[in-house]
Amino acid sequence: MFSMIDPQTLALASLVVFLGALTQSLIGFGLAVVASPLLYIVDPQLVPAPVIAMGFSIALLTLVRERGHLEFNGLQYALLGRVPGGFIGASLLLFAPQPILGLSIAAIVTIAVILSLYKFSLPVNKKTLFGAGVVSGIFGNIAAIGGPPMAILLAGKDASQFRAALSAFFIFSSMIALIILAITGLLELKHLWLSLMLLPSVILGYLVAGRLVGRVDKEKTKMATLVLCSISALVLTVKSVIELLPQ
Repeated sequence: MFSMIDPQTLALASLVVFLGALTQSLIGFGLAVVASPLLYIVDPQLVPAPVIAMGFSIALLTLVRERGHLEFNGLQYALLGRVPGGFIGASLLLFAPQPILGLSIAAIVTIAVILSLYKFSLPVNKKTLFGAGVVSGIFGNIAAIGGPPMAILLAGKDASQFRAALSAFFIFSSMIALIILAITGLLELKHLWLSLMLLPSVILGYLVAGRLVGRVDKEKTKMATLVLCSISALVLTVKSVIELLPQ
């Protein structure tokens, strides 16, 4: 299985995943936003399926820690929306060439950064939850970045409730996304092996975050994450545009 990825690429990917897992464990989301553009630059086969699988892992670990703060009310409507959104995203994956997918991932990261910088006050009801689920599904199955639409909608909750609600959503939405990728032929055995090879970095990021929760400034961590995401999206955009230019 190690022939799927060379040691240097695996080491670099592991570092990226560690930073993403650390971020998500601290602020409730971020693994995919941080990891997807960087991993796509490192090795495109790492996005989206392995990132989705790792997102499931970190969400499960986080929910275990925050289970006492979980309020699942209404999340089922967001999960229903994730299904049609997931099929739309998977359809785009099937037909778009690699540079276009790179630009799509960069665009999704940029949108996520912009939305995270502004305070939106949207009513949390069946319609908005379903709508956020659809957008999450599209973003999630293209770039494994399904968190920002839900993060914006649930921003009014306190930190522990926020992390718990998002983690519960990620657990079920990740399973939905992987099933859709399998149905559409976009999930292969190699993606599961790659996920297993990167799993130790997820666990390490979670454990380190467990020692830092309550000691770090959430807003400063969020801003540093958004700066990193912006830089990685810019690099991925430049790389994809160069690949589209006639040789």
